[in-house]
Amino acid sequence: MSLLPSIGAEQFCSMLAVNSPLQIQASQFTADFRGNCTQIIEKNPDDPANSVRMKMSFKLSAELPGGGGSITIEQKLEDSGTESLLRVLQDSPPKLEHTMVLHLTMTIDQPDTDGEGASEPLVLVTSDPAKLIGKISVFPPKGDVYQLENPVDFVRPDNPDVTVAVLQKLLAKTGGL
Repeated sequence: MSLLPSIGAEQFCSMLAVNSPLQIQASQFTADFRGNCTQIIEKNPDDPANSVRMKMSFKLSAELPGGGGSITIEQKLEDSGTESLLRVLQDSPPKLEHTMVLHLTMTIDQPDTDGEGASEPLVLVTSDPAKLIGKISVFPPKGDVYQLENPVDFVRPDNPDVTVAVLQKLLAKTGGL
């Protein structure tokens, strides 16, 4: 029996990442993210016996501290390539490595603070794709923790040279929630 999911299968996973450190401009804080990801399994022509590629949607949301609004980090399915990879490291005992390659958008919604009405959300994008990696024994994961390979910089789409926000760390419990 293969450890890999069937080509064409669609997998849904819930996600929870508590106390995730973030920096937005000069402000440092932690946020508790909740959300999910959906993965559509595709053949990996480079190594079909030991791995599959995936198209992914991904969405995590959190409240900002002190009633400061909300933050959403997401990748829509239509924005996904097939860079995400699930590969078998070892058959027995089963060991898999799941790498989610994510081209994320961060939307920060803050309440009206000046009495002028609702402010426009701040929309940022990753300067480089985020990589969220999990070492798992079964797919879909059942409560396994995935972590960022590196901190993720977010920039304004019209000014990619200036970092506005950094997701410094993300430990996301995935599946089985």
